[in-house]
Amino acid sequence: MLGCQPWPQDFAAFYRKMDCWRGETFGEMLRDRARELGEHIALTSGDKQVSYAALDRKVDQLAAGFQQIGIEKEDRVVVQLPNRIEFFEVCFALFRLGALPVFALPSHRYSEISHFCAFSEAKAYVVPDRFAEYDYLPMARKVQQNTPTLQHVIVAGDSEEYLALADLYSEAEFTAPEVKPDDIAFLQLSGGSTGLSKLIPRTHDEYIYSLRRSNEIVELNEDSVYLAVLPAAHNFPLSSPGVLGTLYAGGRVVLASGGSPDEAFPLIEQEKVTIAALVPPMAIIWLEAVKTRSYDFSSLQLIQVGGANFSAEIARRIQPAFGCKLQQVYGMAEGLVNYTRLDDPDDVIIHTQGRPMSPYDEIRIVDQEDREVEQGQVGELLTRGPYTIRGYYKAEKHNEKAFTSDGFYRTGDLVRMNEAGCIVVEGRAKDQINRGGEKIAAEEVEDHLIAHPNVLEVAIVSMPDKFLGERSCAFIIPHQQTPNKAELKVFLEERGIAAFKIPDRVEFVDTFPETALGKISKKALREIITKKLASV
Repeated sequence: MLGCQPWPQDFAAFYRKMDCWRGETFGEMLRDRARELGEHIALTSGDKQVSYAALDRKVDQLAAGFQQIGIEKEDRVVVQLPNRIEFFEVCFALFRLGALPVFALPSHRYSEISHFCAFSEAKAYVVPDRFAEYDYLPMARKVQQNTPTLQHVIVAGDSEEYLALADLYSEAEFTAPEVKPDDIAFLQLSGGSTGLSKLIPRTHDEYIYSLRRSNEIVELNEDSVYLAVLPAAHNFPLSSPGVLGTLYAGGRVVLASGGSPDEAFPLIEQEKVTIAALVPPMAIIWLEAVKTRSYDFSSLQLIQVGGANFSAEIARRIQPAFGCKLQQVYGMAEGLVNYTRLDDPDDVIIHTQGRPMSPYDEIRIVDQEDREVEQGQVGELLTRGPYTIRGYYKAEKHNEKAFTSDGFYRTGDLVRMNEAGCIVVEGRAKDQINRGGEKIAAEEVEDHLIAHPNVLEVAIVSMPDKFLGERSCAFIIPHQQTPNKAELKVFLEERGIAAFKIPDRVEFVDTFPETALGKISKKALREIITKKLASV
């Protein structure tokens, strides 16, 4: 399976027998919705609207254009597009061809994109010309120069010397290859704890099952209107039930460039939005903004909040402020998704992260020796199930650590389960910072900082933050002379890492606290910065 761990045959047979995997593909799914719904609007973006039938036609035209430039089944294509209609046309055209989108975020920069292109051996890279005041073409030039496999840069907008996406839509017929339900549909990015993001292979069958099950829990249907304010390539707004779940249900997706109340609130009123998904910092901004705005939120039935720890004090304010239900969502791009249910009592919705969405999700909560802890005790969450991967893309050695011998994924999350079977997230076992839903691998940023001539040693840890949940703090032992903090920021920007990965705070120290084994004690560093913040 193209550098991926195949599903064990007995598990695959069981999931098919239990009607989890129905033999669907994304290309067929859109074709079916176009036949069923015709001119029903699928996507709204600004003053543009696209029906299911029109989207299906545009996808065929773009698939033909992609095929004409040599994109074939199993080719990897890094897609870095914001929330625009073109994102869906590109993705579904690639699904039709059996080519694999590699989902990048608009905030990623050269360090991440060059890694995704090189590691996946991408044949093409799709970018906007500009977005959020950033010009993507200089980065694209540098990436192509350093990626031997990258034959095409395709630009949505002013393409300069590159291929214009708009010019690739062709009326010619394309030869559709056989795309099987158990083929890999796309590669997502992990929020891993070591180095740059791992790539997560998702098959048509298992991912579509996650959409269908999410839709059942959220009660999505043809009348649903989903407001996409988070980057659509993120797993949460992609599939929980997200933009793909909405299309599977035959509903309408309203695309926003971001979550600012100035943009989102008028869209809720104008487009009669029924469901929106937020990360906790965005929810806080909305709660503050709604006090001084007078928009009609009567269509809004559900606000989902996920991606990071959500304070109970903030959670209990959602329903009174917006007059709709709150749903907590806790999951991971590797698979498992937990939801509070629409009919759960307020105490469950406010104080827990819900229950696994599938009856076939398997959960273990274990101690450091992989022994299951007693109910109510905190341990690391392990999981396997019909939509949880069995291994990362081309990562055999890492998979040996990330998965148990019997196929359970080690999430790295510390959780406990209450008597009702609801999960409460307590923290992280892995060396990862969750900055308002954006996952930062400490090791990746440490590797960049250690390259600075005046950084002798560095350790990056999380520090508590009321707004984002966590921010990052870099503890640095200087070499020769102490670097200026602004200088370090510029240094990291020049190395091309995403802005959200740049440490929020820098602390210069003479030594690091150590564990009994002589390793840096990040637990002690977290305690140091927590106490320092509390004393201010």
